Amino acid sequence: MARPVTLFTGQWADLPLEKMAELAADMGYDGLELACWGDHFEVDKALSNDKYCQSRHEILRKHGLKCFAISNHLVGQCVCDPIDTRHKQIIPERLWKDGDPEGVRQRCAQEMIDTAEAAAKLGVKVVNGFTGSSVWHKLYFFPPTAQADVDAGFKDFAARWKPILDGFDKVGVRFGLEVHPTEIAYDIHTTRRAIEAIGGHKAFGFNFDPSHLIWQGIDPVKFINAFPDRIYHVHIKDAIRLLDGESSILASHLSFGDHRRGWDFRSPGRGEVDFEEIIRALNRIGYAGPLSVEWEDCGMDRVHGGTEAVEFVRSIDFAPSHVAFDAAFDK
Repeated sequence: MARPVTLFTGQWADLPLEKMAELAADMGYDGLELACWGDHFEVDKALSNDKYCQSRHEILRKHGLKCFAISNHLVGQCVCDPIDTRHKQIIPERLWKDGDPEGVRQRCAQEMIDTAEAAAKLGVKVVNGFTGSSVWHKLYFFPPTAQADVDAGFKDFAARWKPILDGFDKVGVRFGLEVHPTEIAYDIHTTRRAIEAIGGHKAFGFNFDPSHLIWQGIDPVKFINAFPDRIYHVHIKDAIRLLDGESSILASHLSFGDHRRGWDFRSPGRGEVDFEEIIRALNRIGYAGPLSVEWEDCGMDRVHGGTEAVEFVRSIDFAPSHVAFDAAFDK
């Protein structure tokens, strides 16, 4: 059976959910991965209004859509980050309040626990998101950075996220970290370290997104192979390296979409990601969940791209075989 193809609504949050659902259905999607911003899924309303989750389902059903996961990347980012004015742009005023960094981190940590409860009320089992990181800015070890400094960052992550993950466990929901630069885990080594830091907490897994791995030079299939029991959700997203002898893999402080960047995102199938091998790897580990398009391509109209993407995903997905191709010759 083909996996459902869904669309992550984070990049479409300027549209009200009613309009977004109608558009997604017209483009050919099976469902939506609802972002916890815009009016797509509001955690506080889900917990305070018994009819709110029903209203989300009614909108989806009207357009023949389902929801398998929600995502709260923006709030999750603020749990471990060194907070500055940039974060004010991405979280609600009720979480920002006076902007005191530790107050923001604590309010956002509670909001992530609340997100798990809201997801359970909606009837979904996965919340995707970010963790933030107190040590990402120490990526390049100068001024001289001791391993003790990095250790402190992973301890901070564990101290802040273990209570959150316990909250997820309590309501039977899992957290899918989108392994990503600026998070506590951004490659395979840091992912292993993050799992170790939280004592292997089973509520902690991954929203596998190959785009953030490929431009770093990491083989996405090796990530799947390394963490087969923790792939809780999958994003279909593409990226390409555009190094030309002048640009840097660090992107040269240039905005997404600038042709001078050393890498950028692309509509699925138009970048470097080998989705054929990813589907085979997902089949090996028995992943049967949705393939959720996270559409980002600054050089393409998004409705054109979103329509093209769902067609692409259906063309590359296939069920695993349960017999050897030469089984007919067995005696």
